[in-house]
Amino acid sequence: MRHIFIMAACALVMAACAASKPIARGATVTAQAKAFPFPTTEKTLPNGLRVFVVEYDSPGLVAYYSIVRAGSRNEVEPGKSGFAHFFEHMMFRGTAQFSTEKYNAAIKAMGADSNAFTSDDMTVYHILAGAQALPTIVTIEADRFQRLDYAEAEFQKEARAVLGEYNKGASDPLQPMIEALFDHAFQTHTYKHTTIGFLRDIEDMPNQFAYSRQFFDRYYRPDNTILLVVGDVTADKVMPLIEQHYGAWSAGPERPSLPIEPPQTREQRVTVPWKGASLPMLLVGFHVPAFTTANTDSVALEVLAELVFAERSPLFRRLVLEEQKVEHIDGSAERHVDPNLFTILARVKQGKDMAYVEKAIDDEIARVATQGTDDKTLAEVVSRTRYAFAGHLSTADKVALVGADFLARTGKLSTIDDTFALLSQVTVSDVKRVAGKYFAPHNRTVVVLEPGEP
Repeated sequence: MRHIFIMAACALVMAACAASKPIARGATVTAQAKAFPFPTTEKTLPNGLRVFVVEYDSPGLVAYYSIVRAGSRNEVEPGKSGFAHFFEHMMFRGTAQFSTEKYNAAIKAMGADSNAFTSDDMTVYHILAGAQALPTIVTIEADRFQRLDYAEAEFQKEARAVLGEYNKGASDPLQPMIEALFDHAFQTHTYKHTTIGFLRDIEDMPNQFAYSRQFFDRYYRPDNTILLVVGDVTADKVMPLIEQHYGAWSAGPERPSLPIEPPQTREQRVTVPWKGASLPMLLVGFHVPAFTTANTDSVALEVLAELVFAERSPLFRRLVLEEQKVEHIDGSAERHVDPNLFTILARVKQGKDMAYVEKAIDDEIARVATQGTDDKTLAEVVSRTRYAFAGHLSTADKVALVGADFLARTGKLSTIDDTFALLSQVTVSDVKRVAGKYFAPHNRTVVVLEPGEP
C-alpha cells in the first residue's frame, strides 16, 4: 500500500504458478499442485554474484532481472533517506562505454522493454526482449552495474527530478497519510520512512554528491546482487556470458547493520489535515512479523486479509453495500524482510461516521479472533488466495517478477513452493490465533485524513 504513490512500477506481484504452462482461466489449483515447477539452475560466482536461470515456455522471449538487495530499509544514516530510489533513476545515466543515448539506442534496437522499481527491501532492474538479444543485454547491464558514471551536475539534476516526483505524489492525500503512518508506527527501524524518503532529505539531496558515491559503492556489488534470467534460455548458454561480463566485478565493503524496532507499547494516533477535495479516510497499521515460511503466521495473515476485507466478506457487505457508510475498504499484509505492518484503508463517505467505521473494523477482527469462521468459508477463502497466488504467473516476465520478490526477501526461489504449500495448511485456529495476537489496540497506529471545506 505504501508504495502506490511513490512510483508506478513498485506494485510487486506476490504470486506463483501451479503448472509449467500459464494457468488457464477457470483452471483448478489443487492442494497438491507445485507452485514453481520450472527447470532452474543456480550458480554463485567467486565474487558472490548469484545467478538463477529459469527455463520457461515463452518461445523467443527472455526476461532479465537484476535484483539489488537494497531498498529504503537500507538507508540507515540520518538525513540520507531516498537514495535507493534515487539510484533507480541514476542507473539510466550511462557509462563511458554506453552513454544514456547509446544505452537507449541498444534497447530500442532490440525492441526491448527496460525499466526499474524500488521498494522497502529491494531495487530491481528488468528487461524483456527477444532471446537472441541476450548477449547484448548481458553486455550493457554488466557495464552499467560495474561502471556507472555521472558528474555532480547530472547528480543534482536527477535529485531535483526526484523532488519533482515527490511533489507530484503529494497531490494525492494517501501520500501524507502513508508517510504519517510509518513515521509514527516505527521509532528506530528504517521502515519509518517511505521509499521515496523524507521530504527534508530529498530537498537536501543535491548536496549529497559524495554520499551518493558511497551508497553506490556499498550496495551495488556482486555479493549484494542476484541475476534472474527467465524464458527461452538454457543455463549452458547464459552462465558463460554472465561469467565473462560479471566475473571481474569485485565484492563490496562491509555494510551497516539495521536497527531493531522495539515492540509498540501504546496506540499512536495522528490526524492529517487536507485542503483539497477528498473523502475522509482511515488508515490503520498493526505490527506483524517479517515474512517467513518457518511457520504459518505470514500466510495466515494473508488469509485473514481476504476473510475480513474482500468484497465477499461480511464487513465489506455491511459497510459498503448495506449501510453505505464506506466507499472502499481493504486490508493487506505485504511481505517484508523485517517486521512491518498489516494495513487497513477505508474511504468513509462522511466524517461523522469515522468512529463507527473504525469500531466496526475492530469488532469484526475481534469476532474472528474469538469465533473464527466455519470450515467451508475458510476453504473457499484459502482456495481463492491460492488461486490468486498461482494465477499471476502467466508470462516469463511475471515469473521473473515473482522470483525477484522472493529472492530479494529470502534469497531462495524455493520459498515460492513453501508459501504455496503453507497456504493450503492454514486452519481456523491459525486465523483465530493471528487475529488475537497482532490486532491489539496497543499494537496499532491510526491515521485519519480530515478534508477541509470543498
